[in-house]
Amino acid sequence: MNTATFVILCLEGAVLSFNVAASAALIPSIATDFVLSQFVVGKIIWFYMIPYGVAAFFYGPLVRAFDARKVELFCIFLFSLSNLQAGISQNISTLFVARFMMGLFGASVIPLGLILIARHLDETRRGRYIGLFFGSTFVASLLGLFLSGIINWRLMFIIPAASGFILWVFMYIHLPSFKEKTENFRLGYLEAFRNKKVVKIFSYIFFISLIYHAVQQWLGVFFSTQLNLGQFTISMLITLTSLSGIFGEVWGGRLADSIGRLKVVNLGIAFMVLGVFLLLVKLPLGLLVLVMVIWGLGWAFNHVGLSTILTDLPEKFLNEAASLNSGVRFISGGIGVCLGGLIMQKSFVLGFLVFGLGLLILLYVSRLASGNSTRT
Repeated sequence: MNTATFVILCLEGAVLSFNVAASAALIPSIATDFVLSQFVVGKIIWFYMIPYGVAAFFYGPLVRAFDARKVELFCIFLFSLSNLQAGISQNISTLFVARFMMGLFGASVIPLGLILIARHLDETRRGRYIGLFFGSTFVASLLGLFLSGIINWRLMFIIPAASGFILWVFMYIHLPSFKEKTENFRLGYLEAFRNKKVVKIFSYIFFISLIYHAVQQWLGVFFSTQLNLGQFTISMLITLTSLSGIFGEVWGGRLADSIGRLKVVNLGIAFMVLGVFLLLVKLPLGLLVLVMVIWGLGWAFNHVGLSTILTDLPEKFLNEAASLNSGVRFISGGIGVCLGGLIMQKSFVLGFLVFGLGLLILLYVSRLASGNSTRT
């Protein structure tokens, strides 16, 4: 894989991620423009997540039968067009359709990126490239979060639309063909799940994603209701988790190549355990900043370690594994948000204890996440 190709993959990830984290922050502004309840407008989150999670399962198997170059060109064009539709929409129904289409076509980026990195890079270098790849998504997400507070909500969709169309031209010129042999389209999930290691690693991914989102998505409410912090302080604390995640993805990817994938996964979950249990203690703001950095680093280390392990799975499972990685994370993340809300509504102390203990259990059984990797 040459430098231009890898840069294209990173730019695709950046375009995809620009407004994902910021979407929740845009809800009040959109509701005001359309004169609707924020709870109605809030459906834009699910209109993106559901089709994304389902569509992700198809893109890995799809590139067995079709050239990944053609799939990426097709999807990035329609993803950009969907963003443009969202940015100029005049009613909530049009916006819902646009978000649905964004999820449908945006779901191609991460699975195809992992497949191409796995197929075209030696296993001793995959970790650092995967770290840079996901690092670019964190940078774009952080930029989107920042801009969401100072520019009109429509620009938050028009910017990735324009960027995506420009990127499409660059891809058309510079992205090479990846089709090496022709196969019939098939969904090999039944075959993949006959392999116990595949089942174990995706069971692990399901639960770690569930616990992370159960905590992460309710931190703002915790800071507001339990610690009486202001909106600006809350936003900065949550932004720290993304900022530390950028360094965690890049640093963790390099560590995955040098000290082993599983050690990075374990280090990440140990940081997450520490972060959750520290939230049980009423800390001064300075130490709370440190807790958010630890939490963000932990998630990023765990994420990049697991993602690199997936690229080490046998070739026959690679396409399904790359798709499962996105699909399972989105589905379990949604379940985690709902479960976290039910528990945190009763007691944040109970919630942090339950999910902290869950992380400890995952740390104990984390060798199950090694898959078929020989670099653990």
